[in-house]
Amino acid sequence: MTSDGGSALNTDFDELLAILDLDRTADGVFVGSHPSKTPLRTFGGQLMAQSFIAAGRTLTVDLPPAAMSVHFINGGDPAHDIEFRVTRLRDERRFANRRVDALQGETLIATTLLSYMSGGSGLEHSATAPTVTEPEALPRLRELLVGYEEVVPGFVNAPHPIEWRYTNDPSWVLRGQDRQLDYNRVWVKADGPLPDDTLLHTAMMVYSSDTTVLDSIITTHGLSWGYDRIFAASANHSMWFHRPVCFDDWMLYSTSSPVAADSRGLGTGHFFDRAGELVATVVQEGVLKYFPSVKR
Repeated sequence: MTSDGGSALNTDFDELLAILDLDRTADGVFVGSHPSKTPLRTFGGQLMAQSFIAAGRTLTVDLPPAAMSVHFINGGDPAHDIEFRVTRLRDERRFANRRVDALQGETLIATTLLSYMSGGSGLEHSATAPTVTEPEALPRLRELLVGYEEVVPGFVNAPHPIEWRYTNDPSWVLRGQDRQLDYNRVWVKADGPLPDDTLLHTAMMVYSSDTTVLDSIITTHGLSWGYDRIFAASANHSMWFHRPVCFDDWMLYSTSSPVAADSRGLGTGHFFDRAGELVATVVQEGVLKYFPSVKR
């Protein structure tokens, strides 16, 4: 699998499925490519999802994921494939641990730690999902981008394998109305049918977890991508998996930012299923630089 080989696939969704179908080149070693539409650096969500797939393909017992933590070390080059080297740290009947190093040549791009656990029945409770408009009554992302093509070209030209339905106005609309918002809530799901593969469903959620998690940092300050001079890069990203994932159906991704300081911002998020159950929790820290103009 190479990043420049083969014919173009029909949709962004098809391409994401293809790049998540990693090539196994040796025991615990996999190679993944990039989609045809890609930013200047490898998208963090893609890198995390591919690392998640690589680790899951080495499990000797069918265990559900419990947690993952990713540290981004160097920016990835979309012109080259990525090698994923999986280290087996623990294998037991109910527990497993993996480390995945993502490399391009000798350059380490990211390191991911994953834990798996089959805990069985026990105490259960769940945070309450926020009350929002149902996704079927909301506009698709491409409708919200009409008229803003020159403002946020990165969003317009990016691949869209995930269907988004904002329950609130996105940053570029808020900015035009001089409004602030200390949260973002977006319905998300795969923009196409997924095979009956739990690992793939969860990997798609991992991919989507890197989409809007930092937005609440800038909307808290009434800023927007495109309008304002903002540099942002993911530094680390952690997830905890609470319940099984079905990414064929809508999930509500509710995010907020508890703090921004020292040119770093923290975004927190929760994935809720249609029944309102909390499925996963996300925490991401980003390096975020804002260069205010003389006159806004």
